[in-house]
Amino acid sequence: MHESPAGPVAGVLLAAGRGTRMGKPKQLVPLHGLPLVRHAALALAGGGFDVLLAVAPPGEVGEGVRAALVDLPFTFAENPDPARGLASSFRVAVNALPPGVAAAHFALADMPLLTSEVHARLRAAFRETGAPLVLAEYGDREGEAVRAPPHLFRADLLPSLRELPDADHGPRGLLRQHGGEAVTLRFPAVLLVDVDTPEELGRVEGLGQPGAATPLPNPPPLRGRE
Repeated sequence: MHESPAGPVAGVLLAAGRGTRMGKPKQLVPLHGLPLVRHAALALAGGGFDVLLAVAPPGEVGEGVRAALVDLPFTFAENPDPARGLASSFRVAVNALPPGVAAAHFALADMPLLTSEVHARLRAAFRETGAPLVLAEYGDREGEAVRAPPHLFRADLLPSLRELPDADHGPRGLLRQHGGEAVTLRFPAVLLVDVDTPEELGRVEGLGQPGAATPLPNPPPLRGRE
């Protein structure tokens, strides 16, 4: 284990996606009476982060994202060209972070079932271990886990996120490169829902209020990934 760096830990919400499979801006589609992005933002805001940043698209959709989070303590950065892919939002986020952060924890706007406790556990694992990566995986049986956001990156890895090419769907190469040093936490498979289509939105609607019916088990021991 590493010594945990001093300094604030930032929670970053990536909310600039185009929503092409939804047929409209998915950040703003209503789920239980609230825009989809607000569910993700509320969970992240409850995770105990020192800094909160949201990456929004330009234009009316970006204005809608800002309005949906107006009462939450987020600052905003604009991704001027979301069509360049998720990597572009990572680059925008890193460039907008305040100096001196110890780590940045990246969450997606279309995963409404994640709870504040999920985010808080990853943040706490970083404070405990100082690992360069703290990752989430989802699964109910050993050997069947799927790794997915949120991902937490220590400050020394953030410059690499600035170099992500547009062709990358996020920082997969960076995760592979440093996977042996990562700490990974396991969460129930039901939380791994990203809303990309109207059908997926309907299924999430049928699960009840996001975050309300999925108590998390006691956290497992921290473990690295080979």
